[in-house]
Formats: sequence, C-alpha cells, structure tokens
Amino acid sequence: MSGGAAVVVLGLGSAALQNDFALGQNVEIAVNVMRNIFLYYVDPVDPDALGKGAAAGMVAGLDPYTELIHADESEDFELMTTGKYGGIGSVIRQKGEWVQIAEPYEGSPAARAGLDIGDTFLKVEGRDARGMTTGDVSAVLKGDPGTNVTITVRKFYTGEEQTITVRREVISVPAVTWFGMVADSVGYIRYAEFTDGSSDEIRGAIGALKTRGMRSLVLDLRGNGGGIMQEAVKIAGMFVPRGTEVVSMRGRGEGTSKTYRTESEPLELAMPLAVLVDGYSASAAEIVAGALQDLDRAVVTGQRTFGKGLVQTPVPVGFGSVMKITTAKYYIPSGRCIQAIDYSQGPETDSTGVGRGQRAIPDSLIGEFRTAGGRKVYDGGGVMPDIRLGQEYNSRFAIALYSEGLVDDFADRWSLDNRDSREIAPRTFALTDDDWAGFTQFMAGRKLDYESATGSTLYHLRRVAEYERYLTPEVEAMIDSLSARLKDDTATNLAVYRDEITGLVEDAIVLRRLNRRGVTEHNLAGDKTLDRAIEVLHDISEYRKILTSRDTERK
Repeated sequence: MSGGAAVVVLGLGSAALQNDFALGQNVEIAVNVMRNIFLYYVDPVDPDALGKGAAAGMVAGLDPYTELIHADESEDFELMTTGKYGGIGSVIRQKGEWVQIAEPYEGSPAARAGLDIGDTFLKVEGRDARGMTTGDVSAVLKGDPGTNVTITVRKFYTGEEQTITVRREVISVPAVTWFGMVADSVGYIRYAEFTDGSSDEIRGAIGALKTRGMRSLVLDLRGNGGGIMQEAVKIAGMFVPRGTEVVSMRGRGEGTSKTYRTESEPLELAMPLAVLVDGYSASAAEIVAGALQDLDRAVVTGQRTFGKGLVQTPVPVGFGSVMKITTAKYYIPSGRCIQAIDYSQGPETDSTGVGRGQRAIPDSLIGEFRTAGGRKVYDGGGVMPDIRLGQEYNSRFAIALYSEGLVDDFADRWSLDNRDSREIAPRTFALTDDDWAGFTQFMAGRKLDYESATGSTLYHLRRVAEYERYLTPEVEAMIDSLSARLKDDTATNLAVYRDEITGLVEDAIVLRRLNRRGVTEHNLAGDKTLDRAIEVLHDISEYRKILTSRDTERK
C-alpha cells in the first residue's frame, strides 16, 4: 500500500556528517564487509545481489513502506504512482508451462487485437513461450509506446493458432472502475487508487451523474490502498470550501512538514455524501474519508480502515534507483493521526522472546479529538465509520479455490459451453442450481491444497500433546473424535461455503463477458454496505442526525 506525498529531496548537511562519527564509521565497516565477502568468500558471490541485499537489510527493520526500488523495477514504481505504462494492456496469468491472458483491459491494444481471457501465448517475438513465466512474458510485452510486439496465441474459444502484431501504447489503468445510478437520485462512484491525475476521473464522473439526476452521492473507497496525497486533497476539495485544510504532514527532515489546503472551487458543498470504507482502505483513501468525517461533510459507512498514517517520499539514490522512504506522519483536520501500528518499537514479543507481531498503538495513548461540529473521533487506529457494519470475510477454502485457479478453470469451461446460449446482465446474473451442480461435479476428484484453520489446530494440538507427554489414550480419542466431526473435505466445504464461492464464480464469468466494469456493477446487487448508505442518503433527517450527534463512542 503506497502513501501519497509530495516529492521531497532529503539531505544531510555537512555539520550533521561531521558530528555523526558513528554513521561514517559504520558506512566504512559495511563497505569493508562487502569487499571481503566478494574477495574471500568460499563460493563466488554476485556483487550486484550482495549490494542489493545490503541495501534491503538497512531498511528492513524500519517499516513495511520504506524500500529501495532498483532501476530495473522502475516500471512497476511508475505504474504505482501514475497508473500508466507502455504495453498492450492486459493482465496475464501462469497456467502450467504456459502463460495466458487473464484480462485484457477494456479498449486497450490487446482488446482491440481480439485477445480473450484464456488465450495462450505460444510465441512472443518469435521465442517459444513454453516454460516462460509471467515475468518473462511481461518483459517482452511492455515497451516504448509506438513500437510493435508480435505474438502467437492459441485462441481459447476456437483452439486455432493466430499470429498478430500489436502496437504498444501508453496504458492508463482507470482509477474509477465504475460509476452510475444505484437508486432513485443516488449516484455511485467506485474509486480504486490515487494515481497522478485520477481526481479528474472523479470530477468527470460527478458531472456525468448530475446529468442523470443525481442529488446525493456514494463514493466507494473500499479496497483502495491509497496513493498520491495531492489527489486526495483534490478529491476532498470537490465537497468543501476552497482553502479548507485537508491534511498536514509532520516529519524530522527539512521540507517534510507541510499543510495541504484545497485550491479549487468545490463542485458540491451541500449534496448529501456517503463514503464507503473497509479494512483495506488505506493511506490517501483514509485521508479523504477521515477529512470528510472531521469536517462533518460525509457519513462514513462500513468497517474500520487500515490505519496507515505514514507518508512516503521517493528520493533518488543514484544509477536510476529510488528510495521510497517514510518521511512524515499525516494528520487530518481534527488533529488526529490514524496510524495504527507503532513501528518505532519493533515487533512485540512475549516473555520468552516469541514474536506476537507488530505493536498496535496502546489504548492508554489513544487520544480523543473533535470534528468541526464537535463530534468525538479518535486517533491511533484507522478511521472508525459513522455507521459500522460487520466485516465479511472470504473463507480460507474459497481463497484456496481461487488462488489455485479452479474458479478461473470452471469459468473458462462455463464460458465455452454457454458462449451462444446464455445472455448476461451484470446486475441480475446468477448461477442456477444446474450451474452449481456442474461446479461440484467439476470439483469431484480434484486435489486441493487446503486445510482449515480448525483442522490445522487439531493437528498441531496432537503434536504438541505428544511432545509434552499429554497424549494419553483418552486425550487422543477426544482429538480423533473432533477430527471426525470436523469433516474437513471438499464436498462438505463446498456446501458450507456455497454462497461466497458462488460469488467468486459469478464474478469470473461476468469478467469474461463484460470486463472489469461489469464485475463492479454485478457486485452492487446484495451489497449490504451500499444498501445502508443509500438508506441514509434517502432519509435526510437521519443523515443530518449522524453528522451532528455528539454521542459517538469508540469501539
């Protein structure tokens, strides 16, 4: 998850270098260690790998967001910050010895060339693609816009081989994945990430929705991991007066402390607004949600956000490499910082030294703050929604089905079998009982690398009890009885988790017919968080009561 920040160049003044003898001493030691390993280690050592490992080691103990990005990784960094790259515009996946098209972006060169999900790469630029990884193929497909790449694929729907030449373009991954009307007078925008210029997509979507009769808006930031801070300020500025403080940064280095205020005239100062968040809403997404909450401008709905209150700044370090370093914490208008983990203390351990994971901000240090209208809000643990709804999790079994490609395999087969016989409407498409029976038959006899957490716990309980000599016949019989009752088999799990598996399969099928926008629209049906937001937006008295109530509690 990337933190948005202005580009700030950091440096150490000469006085700092002169006074910090320990720094110079340790730099010299590190260089000597690397040189001696390269010269004297018993086996040959790649100096490039050695240097990268040393650099990675220096940042490893700081926080998960500070990292060194080498020159050969610059394309991925550019995509993360700009949402753009040079290529044909597709997601690819590994399938055994081959690489396949997993998703051609709508309107991309790949889509215009007729590439479909499931098409298999046989050759790329004349090279046999058997045995290539997705990284190998991606390296060939990406390149300077305006250049060509020639590929041979086996078409999924016909099985025919086809050689095509595709002209690379600047591929811009949309930040707004779908927008439309979701209820009478209620508009909806799904916003995926804060990349350079992505606020313009929000602005355009709002304009289009107003022509369709929108009088209130749902801005969906669920799953949005953040990005560029300035884009967050621009988006918040669409709903609050010009000159309003949205976020401030506070850091140690020169130029790392700054306050950001809105610079443009707002689009809508009074339109009722709901912002949807979940545990994967982070960084810039939390700035938008938290600022609009602090300013009493939107009803935040969903689950507690991730809690990333740290700012990263890209700093060039030479030879095309960039260090993405945490330079500041950010604070939203009430004065709170929503950072949930204290990385400065290192991982928490118990009395035996066993790690317990990262340290959460302790309750004793949680501070109470007030919104513009006097409502209580708190720091130290993400943005707590005004309307809190239960988190919905995918089971480990459903995740295993998806990660091992079985959902995609069935969706491929279904799409092939029903290509000319089934129409799909995004908001109404649903698997039939016959479709589900086909999926369970498809799964029969297939091995799945899966064990439930309960089954794993029982296995380890048996091993620990044996090691500690507690595994008496009575205890062993009890564990055996629990294991037998668990019925941790594929057929049982398919029945238990049918609803969420059905959702994954439906999404995969809709993707093959209607692209990513169709999947987003399909998921609106039965979305409890969205439904609750719409309900509040339709009840203006409840909406106003939420934004003026001072009886909030931290939970």
